[in-house]
Amino acid sequence: MTKFLLGAAPGGDGTTGSRRLLGRTVVIAALVFLLFVAGLKSFYTIDEGERGVILRTGAVVGTAEPGLGLKIPFLDRVVKISVQSRAQIYDEVPAYSRDQQAAVIKLSVNYRLPAGEVERIYADYGSEQGLVERLIDRRVFEQAKNVFGQFNAVTAIQERVRLNAETETAIRESVKGPVMIDSVQIENIDFSDAYEQSIENRMLAEVEVQKLRQNAEREKVQAEITVTQANAQADAVRAQAEAQAAATRLAGDAEADAIRAKGAALRDNPSLIELTAAERWDGQLPTTMIPGAAVPFLGVK
Repeated sequence: MTKFLLGAAPGGDGTTGSRRLLGRTVVIAALVFLLFVAGLKSFYTIDEGERGVILRTGAVVGTAEPGLGLKIPFLDRVVKISVQSRAQIYDEVPAYSRDQQAAVIKLSVNYRLPAGEVERIYADYGSEQGLVERLIDRRVFEQAKNVFGQFNAVTAIQERVRLNAETETAIRESVKGPVMIDSVQIENIDFSDAYEQSIENRMLAEVEVQKLRQNAEREKVQAEITVTQANAQADAVRAQAEAQAAATRLAGDAEADAIRAKGAALRDNPSLIELTAAERWDGQLPTTMIPGAAVPFLGVK
């Protein structure tokens, strides 16, 4: 038994040494791992279009520009905030027009967070989303309703550009804080089905009225053309009749002048009748004569 115990002692010392060596190895490995993790935690990167807010045990101690930076591991934390232009979409903004027509407006708001205000943004609002909810969302709903309420339903459709411009101005002026409103765009205005049907019927009626007006104008022009053609034809007939009358009048005047000339000649030359008859006689005596009648054109002196 004594020999056995004496022989076991060296074996026990070897086991203890191995355990101590293993413990030291684990501790060293843990320290190396912690140093490695601490090294990783000492660096951070900020992308272009972002800014970082550096927090030390929860308190804001500064801001970080784009690039690689150093921080105290396990104590510092970097919160990234985008300073790029972003769009916030509002799909359903309920509103009423000045003539009490219900509508649902869809609009988008493009905004940017100033790079120099990221520390204030985090301190006051906690994040970009918190700023949007507290500064932009409420003002968009409020101002969109107010501006739309100044337009009649028909005017809102016909003067869409003016409605958009006034809505953008109202939202810009009402949003006060570390945010810049780049633009506001009204993308759609959805009225009730009944009102849209009434607008469609009104447009159809206006188209029909316009069509009737065009037809009436066309008929009026056609009537004017017909009158013009009739007047031209009447003028032509009148001109032709006047020409014929003038010709007849001239012919009558010429004939009357000839008759007067012949009468004057006969009056001044009584023998002209006999001369004319002699000129027209063909030299033949009548084959039949009435007893006691004189031979024509022959006188006995």
